[in-house]
Amino acid sequence: MSAVWRASRAAVRRRRLQTFVIGLVVLCSTTTVLLALGLLDAASSPFDRAYAAQRGAHTVATFDTAKVSPGQLERTARQPGVEAAAGPFGQGVVDVPEGWLWMSGGSLTVVGRADPGGPVDRIELLEGHWATAPGEIVVGWPSNGSPGPRMLGTRLPVPGGAPLTVVGFAASMTKSASAWVTPEQMAAMRPSAAQMLYRFSDSSTDARLASSLARATSGVPEGALTSAQTHLALKEAFSALADAYLPFMTLFGVLGLLVSALIVGNVVSGAVVSGYRHIGVLKALGFTPNQVVAVYLTMMAVPAVVGAVLGTLLGNALADPILNVAFSGIETGRAAVGEVGAWVSAVCLLGMPALVLLTALVPALRAHRLSAARAISAGGAPRTGRGLRVQRLLGATPLPRPVSLGLGQPFARPGRTLLTMAAIVLGVTTVTLATGLTSTMLAFGEAGRGQPGARIHVEAGGPRNGRPAPPLGDVATEERLRSLPGAAAVRARALARVSLTGQSRPVFANFYRGDDASAAGRIARGREARAAGEVTAGPAFLTQHGLKVGDRVTLAMNGRQVTTSVVGELVEGNAQALDATWPTLVQLSPDARAAEYEVRLAPGADARAYAEAAGAADPGLRVSVLDNRNAATTTVVAFSSVFTVLLSIVAALGVFNTVLLSTRERRRDLGTLKSIGMTPRQVVAMTVTSVAGVGAVGGLLGVPLGMVAHRLLVDNVGVVTFPESMKDVWHAPHMTGLLLAGVAISLLGALVPARSAARMTIAAALHTE
Repeated sequence: MSAVWRASRAAVRRRRLQTFVIGLVVLCSTTTVLLALGLLDAASSPFDRAYAAQRGAHTVATFDTAKVSPGQLERTARQPGVEAAAGPFGQGVVDVPEGWLWMSGGSLTVVGRADPGGPVDRIELLEGHWATAPGEIVVGWPSNGSPGPRMLGTRLPVPGGAPLTVVGFAASMTKSASAWVTPEQMAAMRPSAAQMLYRFSDSSTDARLASSLARATSGVPEGALTSAQTHLALKEAFSALADAYLPFMTLFGVLGLLVSALIVGNVVSGAVVSGYRHIGVLKALGFTPNQVVAVYLTMMAVPAVVGAVLGTLLGNALADPILNVAFSGIETGRAAVGEVGAWVSAVCLLGMPALVLLTALVPALRAHRLSAARAISAGGAPRTGRGLRVQRLLGATPLPRPVSLGLGQPFARPGRTLLTMAAIVLGVTTVTLATGLTSTMLAFGEAGRGQPGARIHVEAGGPRNGRPAPPLGDVATEERLRSLPGAAAVRARALARVSLTGQSRPVFANFYRGDDASAAGRIARGREARAAGEVTAGPAFLTQHGLKVGDRVTLAMNGRQVTTSVVGELVEGNAQALDATWPTLVQLSPDARAAEYEVRLAPGADARAYAEAAGAADPGLRVSVLDNRNAATTTVVAFSSVFTVLLSIVAALGVFNTVLLSTRERRRDLGTLKSIGMTPRQVVAMTVTSVAGVGAVGGLLGVPLGMVAHRLLVDNVGVVTFPESMKDVWHAPHMTGLLLAGVAISLLGALVPARSAARMTIAAALHTE
């Protein structure tokens, strides 16, 4: 084994450039794969662990108490397939005033529950104590923290009854309620609904959950079950943003793996072919065929291990900021999203070198089969045959002789040429994919931003920002903002918490009034909401609530109900919020007022000057200039650009390796050509031409593959629905540049070894012959 190690170490030192290429390729691929696996792990493992720790309900079912008795509900817990159950708990709705505990006004789902424990949905108390007496309420807090003990004692007015005092804050992964009171307090509120929490023995899919719930409620009167919420919908909401980024990272990871395999195979195959004499010498010295294979595998293992270690370290360093972006703005509950799992690093550390060795094994077996005499006499020149016949045919054409020689060289080593072309094809595919994604994401970033011009965000006064209410009033404030110099459009927004009839979880509703110029480009399907009773929502909201364009849904708030129609699907949107018109808000809450205003300035208007003027006009307003950048656009464009550069460089290094091996194999030919008058420029032209044709073919194959990959990605991002206008990004000038990407990658990789071959003297070329 020591002899194998010494021979491998010498080979690594002798092939420093090839060793560097392998190490860089593995580093880039390991980083990309680790990020993709880390994101996949973070999108599922933290939620599953937190849900299991709190014994989260697989299904939260709401029943109409006018149609079913408590005894009938208790019997559902003993049906086949029910692993555990809790309830029935009384469920009611309490109206929340604007700004109470920093919440938007609307409805709060309250459940009567004696304690936070139990076999299902063990609620974690964050602050204070559980409600144990009438008049006490525990409020659910959506994130990992709590508002702190200073907010305990806050009173919630209840119409027609005594106010409720906040005695605690709690977190529930099940999201079964927004607040909890004692069963006695709930009985005094005369609830019209009851809640049952189930854990089923089979809960892997929506279909199986529905089947399990149907078996459990088979003895319940028809129509008594009004809604059912599953843990799979909560998990989808938890990982919605991460799932949007996952396809990008996965595809780049797969491309990186393919490029790694191709480059490694190319390098090892070239090392075996160009090292025939080295193999013969090793066998003549007594190395067995297996030891020779071990030498070449060890030669590949060294840079592979180094690249895997560095790639794992780099991937772990990049994982934290990427996970923060992917899980920003969502309710993670008690699911802590931190570092990637240890198994991800272990897979990359062990899997990437194993993949390299597996790829290297096939060409290394050629060294196993060669006899010592044949290997020593084989030399490094390609065998006569197809390559020479093609060069003779090209020589009969009017092409310059260096060009015809260069175009014929790829046919001398067809296997190596195919590996090189495959790497170029993947490089062009990556460039095409990244270019298409950039165009799509830039168009997405402009959606809803209306005409060019700065945007100003104005927050009205009130409890939410600690300022006095604007003395002008809601409508007058809008008119004042519209009248200030530079204003082109003003849009008012009110945010309220509403309930969907038949759904246990409350949602948020954005109600808009005023100019709708800023809504341009926000609709992917259908149209913008314009009249009373019309709503729009993003794809994540529609998916999680089982809705589509054309469906009808009833909104409830402050004891009022409005039946609305989904008239449009937004390009994107919050998974827990929908958009509606101001007349719809008036029907639900006639006294509601706008909480925010968005002002679009005319092109060239001074945003700072307008903000100062708005603040001076009304001290009750908080004015800020909005950043026109889109975080998702910036993230995707930056990510795809970085990995496009990396994979393009790796593909160019594959070309570099091919050209380097070819020039070393053809030292005698180069010396002969120079001795009969070929100039250094002609040598460069011949060498570059030998891969330019391969690059051109690679471009023709890679561009369609990149276009297909782009379409697959943009069609399968769950939190965004891209309209056709954002997908149709391919134009003639654009396509022409992409077709030349393969030639550019080839030239980038071939230029350095071509210039080195040009500087080689005749004596140096023929020295070993």
